[in-house]
Amino acid sequence: MTTRPEIVFEPLSADLEPTVVVLAGDDIALASRARELDQKSGGALTKAAEAAQYKGRKKSTLEVLAPPRLGGVNRAILLGTGKGSDLKENDWVLLGGTAAAAIGARKVKSASFIVEAPESGGTKPAELAALLAFGANLRHYEFSKYLTKTAKPEDDASEADGLKKLVIHCADPDKARNVYGRYAAVANGTMTARDLVNEPANALGPVEFADRVKELESTGLEVEILDEAQLADLKMGSLLAVAQGSVRPARVAIMQWHGAKSKRAKPIMLVGKGVVFDTGGISIKPAAGMEDMKGDMGGAAAVVGTMQALAERKANANVIGIIGLVENMPSGTAIRPGDIVRAHSGQTVEILNTDAEGRLVLVDLISYVQERFKPRLIIDLATLTGAIMVALGKEYAGLFANDDKLAADLLDASNATGEKLWRMPLDKGYDKMLESKNADIKNIGGRWAGSCTAAAFIKYFVKDTPWAHLDIAGTAMDAPKSEISPSWGAGWGVRLLDRYISDNHEKAEK
Repeated sequence: MTTRPEIVFEPLSADLEPTVVVLAGDDIALASRARELDQKSGGALTKAAEAAQYKGRKKSTLEVLAPPRLGGVNRAILLGTGKGSDLKENDWVLLGGTAAAAIGARKVKSASFIVEAPESGGTKPAELAALLAFGANLRHYEFSKYLTKTAKPEDDASEADGLKKLVIHCADPDKARNVYGRYAAVANGTMTARDLVNEPANALGPVEFADRVKELESTGLEVEILDEAQLADLKMGSLLAVAQGSVRPARVAIMQWHGAKSKRAKPIMLVGKGVVFDTGGISIKPAAGMEDMKGDMGGAAAVVGTMQALAERKANANVIGIIGLVENMPSGTAIRPGDIVRAHSGQTVEILNTDAEGRLVLVDLISYVQERFKPRLIIDLATLTGAIMVALGKEYAGLFANDDKLAADLLDASNATGEKLWRMPLDKGYDKMLESKNADIKNIGGRWAGSCTAAAFIKYFVKDTPWAHLDIAGTAMDAPKSEISPSWGAGWGVRLLDRYISDNHEKAEK
């Protein structure tokens, strides 16, 4: 939905755009190109910093207008790095977002970003340039598709359009451009996930969502869409039970990427909850805040965005994504509390609360993919429970896993990307809370430990496959704004999953 600026990599010595961002360390330590500009301007940058008592603290900015004797440069922005030696990978990404925000505060068409840090903590120059460009790319997002604007004749439309080009000046532009290619693909996937989450439910039903996924065949993904009749033939009774209250038919989208050297290598399986709108069904939600339930497909959006990123950057791994697309509505055909449905696995589920619907969608998908694809591991993502927000707020997503290595590897990816996970318990005591007198299992466990019993419900349908469940209810929608995410829909999970796959599966395939 957003027209993002072209990102161009040029040498440090290249001509500068009218707006320039330079990195400043503690006590306004400047690297060589920034020092050169400061000296040429008669010390305008350091004098302005001294007058403003600007110290170069991390993510702080100072704007210097009309620095003298710098040719076409009419605005310089100092961006503080603090002690650059202390900064980790994601800190540089966040700084790139901070730079983009500072540029965006002024409606300029082009800007230069001099990527030369006084201290970089060992981060290689090309990687540093790519990370900062990545952060700037992620920041440049807005969902304005449905805003109608009538420009006045006197308005300068070209000015209002904002930044068109961001030039990254760095020591090795060719290498930086090559490194950035991978990050650009991840940014594209993140933007796709954001767009999907931000769409209103009247525009993005199960069929429309599936059509969006089908368009990604242009990236090289193999896409298969299963319609309602096919899902009935596959006996996905749990998933279809959620959909039966809506006039909008269910869909399942399967995306396959076979990038490993061995096409027979068992795939990594990503599973996403795609409830395009969740009223709660017969167990209807309170009216206040229900509009947010357009984002109850954040897990599916993250899977789609990740698969797009993997395809665009030609990931060296076999990965399959599957999403279940339904709408949970109250009607004369909706499931009722007390109903018993038969899942794809053949096991029966007693429905005690129709608002515990996402797990019903996930378990049919998980049972199906275990049979069809024999995956090496399964990761599911779902905006599943309000209980996870009670436990962790909106800073962390909950991680549940039946495999310690998988959990540890996901936590490592979380630490690297800043998409934060906290491991939650899976205990046999939670299994007992799901015992039913009338069916094999019931879909809720009572008042306590709601996110844990939801995870235990999903685990009941997982066989011997390593599996992780990410409850992203607090992070995928209405998430806290950050330097790289100004959007209501954060696109959360794309960076995390891409990094997990890159670090743990692609290297092994090379």
